Amino acid sequence: MKKSLIGLMAGFLLLTSCSVSKFIPDNKYLLDEVKIESDTKEVDPALFNSYIRQNPNAKWFSQVKVPMHVYGLSGRDSTKWINRFFRKIGQKPEIFNEEIADKTRAEIEKAVRNMGYYSARVTLGEFIRRKKLKLTYDIHAGKPYLIESILYDIPDDSIYNLIKRDSVHTLIHQGMPLDANVLDQERIRLTSILMSNGYYHFNKDFFVYQADTVRNSHMVDLTVHLMPYQLQKEDIPKRHQPLKVHTVNFITDQDVVRLDENGLTDFDSIIYKGYPMYFKDKLYFRPKLLIDFNRIKSNSFYNDQDVQETHTLLNRLKALRYSNITFQEVTVNDSTQLDAYISVAKGKDKSIQFEIEGTNSAGDLGAAAAISLQHRNVFKGSETFTLKLRGAYEAITGSNNQDFVNDNYTEFGVESSLNFPQFMFPFLSKAFKQKVRATSEVDLQYTKQIRPEFTRTLAATAWSYKWSNERRQHKFDLLNVNYVYMPRKSTVFQEYLDDMSARNSLLRASYEDQLIVRMGYTFTYNSAGNMTMRTLKRNSYSIRFNIEESGNILYGFSKAFHATPKDNKGYVMANIPFAQYVKGDFDYTKNFQIDDRNSMVFHVGTGLAYPYGNSKILPFEKRYFSGGANSVRGWSIRSLGPGSYQGTEDGKMDFIKQTGDIKLDINFEYRTHLFWKLNGAAFIDAGNIWTIRNDTEQKNGLFKFNDFYKQIAVSYGLGIRFDLDYLILRFDGGMKSVNPMKHGKDKYPILDPKFSRDFAFHFAVGYPF
Repeated sequence: MKKSLIGLMAGFLLLTSCSVSKFIPDNKYLLDEVKIESDTKEVDPALFNSYIRQNPNAKWFSQVKVPMHVYGLSGRDSTKWINRFFRKIGQKPEIFNEEIADKTRAEIEKAVRNMGYYSARVTLGEFIRRKKLKLTYDIHAGKPYLIESILYDIPDDSIYNLIKRDSVHTLIHQGMPLDANVLDQERIRLTSILMSNGYYHFNKDFFVYQADTVRNSHMVDLTVHLMPYQLQKEDIPKRHQPLKVHTVNFITDQDVVRLDENGLTDFDSIIYKGYPMYFKDKLYFRPKLLIDFNRIKSNSFYNDQDVQETHTLLNRLKALRYSNITFQEVTVNDSTQLDAYISVAKGKDKSIQFEIEGTNSAGDLGAAAAISLQHRNVFKGSETFTLKLRGAYEAITGSNNQDFVNDNYTEFGVESSLNFPQFMFPFLSKAFKQKVRATSEVDLQYTKQIRPEFTRTLAATAWSYKWSNERRQHKFDLLNVNYVYMPRKSTVFQEYLDDMSARNSLLRASYEDQLIVRMGYTFTYNSAGNMTMRTLKRNSYSIRFNIEESGNILYGFSKAFHATPKDNKGYVMANIPFAQYVKGDFDYTKNFQIDDRNSMVFHVGTGLAYPYGNSKILPFEKRYFSGGANSVRGWSIRSLGPGSYQGTEDGKMDFIKQTGDIKLDINFEYRTHLFWKLNGAAFIDAGNIWTIRNDTEQKNGLFKFNDFYKQIAVSYGLGIRFDLDYLILRFDGGMKSVNPMKHGKDKYPILDPKFSRDFAFHFAVGYPF
């Protein structure tokens, strides 16, 4: 069977290879491979991949040029739909173009010389076999020119002192290659220093380098010249003049043609804490908000960093459609100064959204609908208020029991949130709030579920803070309260719980009144500075850390007033048991970019939760589970572990019991672009969950240092991703490879795979990690 499959694949590749040759003209060659090689280790060939103008046809998983072979299945007659179809989904053979190759060679040579290797040469190497050509760009770098000395020709003492004050951050130093790219970055750095100290009109072109070789050697004396201020060549050269900001003005509502007092005559105005504010009809923002989100200071030297920071802060206000900052030169007391005009225009502050969806739970059909209302400037401070109403109905089959009050499932709920664009907390200084740049949010939720077996009410409230910069994100949950109330249980369901309680305390605990009062902190770092669900086109990594605790404050109050809990069953708050635990999670993801179409992604995720004090076990929703689209994909969701736990006596798995206190996930995924909007993946997953306490209901689920590695499950599989730009639809198929829930030879299904036994299919939105 396997030999036949291999033979069939080999025959297909041979057939398609022959069919591709008809698209290669006489005296032309298929560009089969492109490489860049360097004779100097300091010149990394990978730095010049972006200069290559012609690349060979794409390979799936860096191995086979499937898109090109699919194109080769088409005939020469382009009027036939089947030929057009194969050409559309395939990729036309890439015919070697000598002119393009020479342009690429010249660009690489220029780039190497800009790195300081001014005698560098790049030559083309061609290896031809049959109708295929392998192309090599050979870099002969030669000896680099090195900087021996650095001098500054800056006649303006004020500018010279500013530069020397920050000399510790200079990018150029003695002994480094005369790299044109680094020299230009240094000009940009020096310009940023001056523009942050009043030099409003400055740009990098006012700095000019002069490089003199030393006695015909490869050593260079470098001089940095400051050119005088001239807007045009015919202007008289003069000293660079720092400018102060005279006034900071705010303009709201609409665009203004002239940004001066004459252009604002039709506007109403007020002066708030020394800041003029111009508006028409009404001022739709609180003046304090605009001032709090401004960093430009009057009577101070112009600072470009303050301007950029003000832009960033204003962009955080959801009520704004756009913002703009301009400056006008004015004469004040015989000196030139700047008036700043911060223009803001509000967007649409109210919106409404409808959602309708169908549901299918184990064959029970239903529907759900929701309506969301949002106001983005509810208190004139860019506060965002959201209100969502949701209802669901599901027809439950086979529930004709007279004990049941309702034969169907009904759910309705309301959610509301209020987001503030600032750090809302008493006693915090203004300086701290400006430094942190946090948003504050309060959430309220209420849901009622009515089933034949029971009625359940879920209520929650939370107060949290979020703040971030280019690469880091922080979230702090100051208070998060979840309350589960079970006002009704049918007689049949109560008898079932009573019957199961002796064997399954986890099931019983899942349907009891419970209170969870927690706080937590989450930190996320992304080296690429782009928190998207897409695979990035360069090497990157991300780290996520989360820690939370629950019940400690309530336990401390209860312990202070009562030495021991009532009936030794645990402390209660308002006669409701509350959970007490601590939980921590850590995730690390590394993306290795092979080329523009292929990458390797590694992920490891761990978690540990420990119930103590008032809790013997974790709340069900806080316990870990394994398997599913984002875990070990050879198992369906909540069907793996803990440890080597094999399920109930009848051989069926119980998702209530298949939870744990410790989790480990390790994933390797090779991602490749196929064609059109399709991407493919090959993956290997490993992991499991464990308990921290020995529980007879979860036999062999206890974590032991000398045994846990023997209980790690392994799976492998393939996946397809549809990249629709605004979202990614993912389909993964996983096969069990090592099954810790089995023994003997059954533990290794990879040796005797059975599709019906070992396969699991998953559909999800977005990448798994």
